[in-house]
Amino acid sequence: MTEGTELLSEDTAKEETSLKYMLKIAGPMIIATSSYTLMQFVDRMMVSHYSEDAIAAILPASMVSFIPASFALGVMTTVNTFVSQSLGRRAKNDCANYFWQAVYMGLLYSAVTFSFMWPTARWIFKIMSQPESIIGLEVTYFRIMLLSQFVVILMWATNHFFMGIHRPVISMYTAVISQVVNVIANYVLIFGKFGFPEMGLAGAGWGTLIGSVVGAGLRMAVFLGKDINSEFQSRSNLKIDFTKMLSLLKIGSAAGFAFMINTAFLGAILFRLIGGFGKEALAATSAVYSCTALSFMPAVGVSIALTAAVGKSIGKKRKDIAVKQTSVCLKISLLYMGIVGILFFTFREQIIAAWKLGETATDIGAKILICAAIFQVFDAAVLTYSGALRGAGDTLWLGFISAVGALFVLGGGGWLIVTLFPALGAIGPWIAYTVHIIIVGIADRWRFKSNKWMRIDLFKRRPAGLPTEIEPLIE
Repeated sequence: MTEGTELLSEDTAKEETSLKYMLKIAGPMIIATSSYTLMQFVDRMMVSHYSEDAIAAILPASMVSFIPASFALGVMTTVNTFVSQSLGRRAKNDCANYFWQAVYMGLLYSAVTFSFMWPTARWIFKIMSQPESIIGLEVTYFRIMLLSQFVVILMWATNHFFMGIHRPVISMYTAVISQVVNVIANYVLIFGKFGFPEMGLAGAGWGTLIGSVVGAGLRMAVFLGKDINSEFQSRSNLKIDFTKMLSLLKIGSAAGFAFMINTAFLGAILFRLIGGFGKEALAATSAVYSCTALSFMPAVGVSIALTAAVGKSIGKKRKDIAVKQTSVCLKISLLYMGIVGILFFTFREQIIAAWKLGETATDIGAKILICAAIFQVFDAAVLTYSGALRGAGDTLWLGFISAVGALFVLGGGGWLIVTLFPALGAIGPWIAYTVHIIIVGIADRWRFKSNKWMRIDLFKRRPAGLPTEIEPLIE
């Protein structure tokens, strides 16, 4: 009997490859995954009504603070992989212990990066060629975001644990509460309401930190609560396990590298290329980048849900189910991102107008949104196939192709466009960014279709005995 033909109830196989099943686990994850991004989107939208300097400063500061932390958060995504595969193998005691190993490593890593990025903040933005008038604002927001990353480690680790055990609704409810807290704190601290001082951009940073603390606290309370503890021993599985740490690092380092490039390094390169075109170009890019970061979060939620579904299917030795689950998720993401692309193109002027930018920045932003409209469907492919490959543990490929795209297509190609066609202004780097996403999307599809991920075995299992049916574990 081969791995792909292990017997399972036909009804169970149909259920786990159905549109209803994938939407049921992806829906809550979409909300939960969007939480932190939505917090920062709210920050940017609110400060856009405060001053143009503030909106020009906020995204570069966010992106730079996220570069080192995104590596740790990328490693956190493999918590989903190991937990879901352990669940599929019925090794529930391992699930919580993998979570704790990731938290230990994440907090230590954050402390190290904090210690050298805090004192070098001003120098970082100077070498990025940021306008002198906004560097002070960037440094202030950047340092608050460095503090928040200790809390975000817990948010993401719990997110991926709950997704790995197929209970994403826990993350969803806590994300909604933390978002409400963030909006209220932002309003009070940015504009100085109810007797609080008017803090502007700094107030947006503190609002995000407060919302993150609430979200992380609620999720940890559930994780350590009676129900999760009785099933997964979340309170007693705190021991340090260097073997599990090494497993997480072996698979997670490549995932962290890919995540760092895709979510932070790409943005830093983009803003470095655009920095020389002035604060109007930076403000327009901040607005468009914020829109795209928020728009693709539902597809990110689907991707994370797919990682859990693929991981569980592989844990049950049913890679044929994993292939069908990927196909279903790709259709969902392509439909959604296709609609987003049409909306971006059709209503680009109205979308940018909502940011209350100056006339020059508004004109630049409307043109940039055309690029954003073009790359949406390719981004759907990137997110879907990376989610499936991550579920299988094929993270080395993801890190490699992300690095090639960022360094050579966006970095090298963007530099050539800026040098040879300076008249394009801020549009030039965005063209390179679009080409980057197209190439990575096509490459990830090729990798998945090659079936090389099917040969990966994270646990080096011996041949299994008689298979047993595992009922879907969805709340």
